[in-house]
Amino acid sequence: MTSYLVTGGAGFIGSNFVHHLLSHTDATVTVLDKLTYAGNKASLEGLPADRFSFVHGDICDVELVDQLVADHDCVVHYAAESHNDNSLSDPSPFVQTNLVGTFALLEAVRRHDVRYHHISTDEVYGDLELDDPQRFTEATPYNPSSPYSSTKAGSDLLVRAWVRSFKLSATISNCSNNYGPYQHVEKFIPRQITNVLDGGRPKLYGAGQNVRDWIHAKDHSAAVLKIIESGRIGETYLIGADGEKNNTEVVQLILELLGRPADAYDHVTDRAGHDLRYAIDSAKLRDELGWQPRFADFRSGLQATIEWYREHESWWRPQKQATEAGYAAKGQ
Repeated sequence: MTSYLVTGGAGFIGSNFVHHLLSHTDATVTVLDKLTYAGNKASLEGLPADRFSFVHGDICDVELVDQLVADHDCVVHYAAESHNDNSLSDPSPFVQTNLVGTFALLEAVRRHDVRYHHISTDEVYGDLELDDPQRFTEATPYNPSSPYSSTKAGSDLLVRAWVRSFKLSATISNCSNNYGPYQHVEKFIPRQITNVLDGGRPKLYGAGQNVRDWIHAKDHSAAVLKIIESGRIGETYLIGADGEKNNTEVVQLILELLGRPADAYDHVTDRAGHDLRYAIDSAKLRDELGWQPRFADFRSGLQATIEWYREHESWWRPQKQATEAGYAAKGQ
């Protein structure tokens, strides 16, 4: 029975992975989470007590990290400061968590010779022109454009250096934009869904032409587990589901699925430094490891996500008022 330490496991993507891991393997899981505003212990309710435990702590706490890593077979590192807008307001938490925290984990993993998987983002590659036929691959040069993406790029490079210099048993995955259950209402898709459920209108940044490559969090989780179990040590794998949609298309589909007119949304101030387009080529992952997305149809995945938010108002309601007040102060 494999024991996993999952950092940031009370966050959106991390909690989805914990649920997937416990339902698809016989592993035991310890979650280490700082419980910032983006972490929510309610996302981990109902997990089997004999196979799951939670530790409230910071990945920058070297002593705590060392103790936990020593007791586990595999570390899966999801913990990150991840909101671009917040990184523009105050980059310091991003440097601390994404760089210093990753360094603390890598050193503990090196001391105890533990398997390590590093979760990253396609934002490290910068952005693409809207009409560019290319997509990001594992060979695409890094070109981050925000404090968030630059600190994630830096953490990726730390992992690569530790693999080369210290023979760390590690893999990296860079994923496109996730959607699905347990995502904080500050993020684009859950914000629009909960606005409509509240009787309000979605908010569309700028002209709404920015393109993201959407993947359901359950598909991301399955891909990560496949990489941990079968991926080649030292390799990077890109995870994507061929889900390119511009923001206008996403908002209009949400409105359609909720029975509202397609034009019942408001344009708001664009995000500072808003990247144009992300697009993932996941051929390496599919060809080498045989992974395929289960939610290949974005419409059905979005419908399932809407139903989850409709049925779990008690989960997202406590976050909503403060989130919208913050956006209103920025004209968004």
